[in-house]
Amino acid sequence: MNSGVQNLVVSLGAMQLARRIPFDDPVVLNYVRLAYLGSQIVALGVYYYVSLQSQEEPKLVTTTVRDYDLSETSKALRSVYMGILMMGVMHLYFKFTQPLFIQALMGLKNLYDAKTVAIHLFGKAPTGELKRPFKVASMFGAATGPQTDAAAIAEAEKRVTKKDE
Repeated sequence: MNSGVQNLVVSLGAMQLARRIPFDDPVVLNYVRLAYLGSQIVALGVYYYVSLQSQEEPKLVTTTVRDYDLSETSKALRSVYMGILMMGVMHLYFKFTQPLFIQALMGLKNLYDAKTVAIHLFGKAPTGELKRPFKVASMFGAATGPQTDAAAIAEAEKRVTKKDE
C-alpha cells in the first residue's frame, strides 16, 4: 500500500479513536501530551542516530552516499521540527487537543516509513525500493525521482559540458 494512502488510513483511524478520548480530564490530557513529546523525542533521537550511522564508503555519483543520506535525514529532521512548531501553536495557542494524539501516532509511522531509517536502523539492504537516489511515491501515480539510467546521465553530462564552454 502506498505511504500516502497509509497516512490517510492512519489519520482517519486516529481521528475516530481520538473522539473517544476524554481530553477534558487533565490527567488524560497530560498523558496524551507525554505521548506526543515521547514520540517526537524518539523521532529526533532515531534521525540523529541514523545521521551518525551513515558512514558508508563514499561512492561518487554527484554526491557521496553518506552526503545523500545525511541530506535526506536533515530533510526528515526539518519536517519533525516544523511539525513540533505547528503542533505547539495549535495546542498552546488555539487549545486543540485531538491533533496531539494523531500526530503522536503519525510521527512514529513517518519514522517507520523513512528510507534512511530502514537502511541504517533496521539494517535493510539499499536495493529495490531503498535504492539511492530514493524515489518519492506519488499518491495517484508512479514514483518519481532523479533519472539514473546511463542515457539520462550522459545527456546531463553533455548539457553541463556545453554550459562550461
